[in-house]
Amino acid sequence: MTHTVFLFLALSLAAGASALQPGLDRLAIEEALAIGQSRIEAVRTRFHQPYRIRVNRPPVDFIDIVTPFRRIEIEAESRARAGNRSLSQREALAILDTAGGDLDVFVEFTFHPLNTYIGVPDYEVSLMMGGRTPALEIPPRTIQRIPRYGRRLEGLPLPYPVAPAVPRGSEPMLGGTVLAKFDLKGLDPNGVYDVAVKEAGKEMARARIDFRALR
Repeated sequence: MTHTVFLFLALSLAAGASALQPGLDRLAIEEALAIGQSRIEAVRTRFHQPYRIRVNRPPVDFIDIVTPFRRIEIEAESRARAGNRSLSQREALAILDTAGGDLDVFVEFTFHPLNTYIGVPDYEVSLMMGGRTPALEIPPRTIQRIPRYGRRLEGLPLPYPVAPAVPRGSEPMLGGTVLAKFDLKGLDPNGVYDVAVKEAGKEMARARIDFRALR
């Protein structure tokens, strides 16, 4: 596929949204690669916007959603920004074989600089499906809490955080990320869900996700 066609696909996708795609066919992979490798920054910026929900309810800053489609785009974009060779379809398929059945939900926190935490608190993240009484609460398949001791790397897309081996001296923990992985097989690709963030059963924040606005 030529770069011109790739760019056309990227621009077309940025102009309108589709429903979340649990499984990606060859065309969808090419579209994700096209966005990630686009030389037009506005294309990539516009693509990422629906996936980040600003919460701004301390200590919760924002929630970032990574679907299989966006996972491929992020890897392609990261390589393009670093000046590395382009992500191939074969490599994209390998990524999907490993994590293509997951929906990743990142919750980003900023803590008071005088906090005394020795690790990210036991925050919980779940999906609440609306339109039901009582609401159906879906727990994550796995959850990971990753501390942050330095400044957060801003911008889009959010880099996958890596837990430090050990804290750096007496540097305070300034924030953290909770990564909750959900099984896409149990989710409605056209559904509307709330991401609920809790501590000890008490809700701290909630944000709505419309899968119809994502890929």
